[in-house]
Amino acid sequence: MYDRLRTYLVVAVQAGLAAGLAWFVADSVLDNAQPLFAPAVIAGAIGKRVRRSVELIAGVVVGAFVGHWLIRLTGTGPARTGLVVALAISVAVLFRGGGAAMAQAGSTAVLLGLVTAGPDLAVPRTTSALVGGVAALAVALLILPLNPLRVVRRAAGPTADLFAGQLTAAAQALAGRDLTRADEALRAFTAGKARRQQTAEMIAAAQEVAILSPWRRRRLGVIRRYQYAVEHFDNVYTSGREMMRWIVATIREGESVPASLPAAIEHLGEALRLLHRDFLAGREPEPTRARARQAIEEADEAYAEGLEFSGNAVVAQLRVAVSELLQASGLPEAGANEQAGLRRHG
Repeated sequence: MYDRLRTYLVVAVQAGLAAGLAWFVADSVLDNAQPLFAPAVIAGAIGKRVRRSVELIAGVVVGAFVGHWLIRLTGTGPARTGLVVALAISVAVLFRGGGAAMAQAGSTAVLLGLVTAGPDLAVPRTTSALVGGVAALAVALLILPLNPLRVVRRAAGPTADLFAGQLTAAAQALAGRDLTRADEALRAFTAGKARRQQTAEMIAAAQEVAILSPWRRRRLGVIRRYQYAVEHFDNVYTSGREMMRWIVATIREGESVPASLPAAIEHLGEALRLLHRDFLAGREPEPTRARARQAIEEADEAYAEGLEFSGNAVVAQLRVAVSELLQASGLPEAGANEQAGLRRHG
């Protein structure tokens, strides 16, 4: 909760600074008759990905023109208001706007069209929207940009700890034949899907800041390593979830479990934690790879001692997860598959 507060406190400061800047430009520089609308755009634009911010600004512009001119020509009323919203969204779609652009176009068309405060207000309102959007982007990228490495650390660290912790819990449950604990670990691991997706989104947003902000470009190398690893992390998550389901089945069926199998699962979780630390330290992730190879050696030992159906499925999913983790660390697919034993046992 404290980390979340610190992150969004910075966003709140960005919004306040951008709102003040937008008002000053609209009121004092451009002598806009309605400067209030410029900072009003900030709330939707600040803290978002650049593309979404641009879509939002475009939606405001489209909605301003369509809403103002159509209602000026046709007047107001329930049917006319519905027509204005439909046409504004249609125009946004024609320009290939996304959901943010369509929603903003429709809401702005109604808002601006219904405010009858004088003749020919479409241009000043649109100017205000552009001023607000540009001010938001200027603050987010130039004046007070977020530290992309800090954003990634606060997002990826807890996510890696969550999944690694549940892998450890599942390994201990397998060693102790604790079906209840294995079920709980599986549910917690599965419930982490939303956090994984949020982490991927924050890494992408951090990369945008690192690319577009001249003050944060030195962080780009580290952020790109995370961005490259995101797809492989998704596959690690999928294989890990399937592996944990087979762990539950192994316990339920009462299959034999060599001691090296729970150790292999636990070391997979440790490798996941280590990769995050290696990335943050900016070093070659050899500790991660060594721990991942250790997990494979232990899985090979368990396989050699003899496993039953579900146990073999656990090992198969573990090999896939290790291969994806090694690829996330920067190894090519062929080398990662070889080290994970997928060619020998595939």
